[in-house]
Amino acid sequence: MPGPYPQTTRLQHGLVAIDTEYARPMQDASHLIVEGGRGAFVDTGVNSSVPLLLAALAGEDLDAGDVDYVFLTHIHLDHAGGAGLLMQQLPNARCVVHPRGAPHMVDPAKIIAGTEAVYGKQNTAMIYGRIVPIAAERIDIADDGQVFSLRGRELEVFYTEGHARHHYCLSDPSSQGIFTGDSFGVSYRELDTTAGEFIFPTTTPVHFDPVEAHKSIDRIMSYAPERLYLTHYSEVGNLERLAADLHAGIDMLVAIAEQNADAVERTTAIQNAIFEFFVSALTRHGFKGDRDTIWSILSMDVTLNTQGIEVWLDKTRKGSEPF
Repeated sequence: MPGPYPQTTRLQHGLVAIDTEYARPMQDASHLIVEGGRGAFVDTGVNSSVPLLLAALAGEDLDAGDVDYVFLTHIHLDHAGGAGLLMQQLPNARCVVHPRGAPHMVDPAKIIAGTEAVYGKQNTAMIYGRIVPIAAERIDIADDGQVFSLRGRELEVFYTEGHARHHYCLSDPSSQGIFTGDSFGVSYRELDTTAGEFIFPTTTPVHFDPVEAHKSIDRIMSYAPERLYLTHYSEVGNLERLAADLHAGIDMLVAIAEQNADAVERTTAIQNAIFEFFVSALTRHGFKGDRDTIWSILSMDVTLNTQGIEVWLDKTRKGSEPF
């Protein structure tokens, strides 16, 4: 049901999905967990998202001092770019980060440089603004399997490193759900049909590893969740089918990379093949939009998946580790 503000959707089990208004509407979600008068955010969006998160908090009759945790599934800036600025507003919150990501939240120089390599310096500054560091003493480095308590509501971190080596998911038995970041792919609500949700993997640079991506999906499913909460975008069900679609999608993206590895215009060839894969899959799924509509929704994902697949392909062909 709609929340108290246009950017929010109230889910069951004390959960609120917040549209961070990153890139376009309903592209990127932060989730607020509310339990016994205390709150926790899962992923934050970017700096411009922070007022939306604080408004959602107020809409649940909580104030900034009532937030105990900011969980960052990983440190890509669409998930964590606003974390430092948000933490400045939350006097009692701890920021929970994977051990590989924690140093970069204290000193974000490498995150910024990596993002600039993908988007360019000017676009990075325009989209993300100044990335605010987080003081080391306010960061909890999460172990695999570690449980955090939100007013008695147990939330378990478990590592899923196929999308990024600094990635974890957050299991929430109270909702029989898991917050998956990017480890269970991308599913935009605009692409839902009578057949249900449409889903696809995300292979953004620079850590994509298909073997670990498959393992991550299997580990998520091993918890037997009833629902998952994706950053892109929020709640999905039909999990057995979606997991099978993701496994198949990973294999297809790898095949596309290998089939076009020696193309003269390799980037263009891979990008075109990925887009055609999406068009064919959406047609089978019953989506009625035309190619221009599909491109308007998925152009960013096509571009980023192409970049990630090419990074993986180059590392694989050189015989180096995929990280």
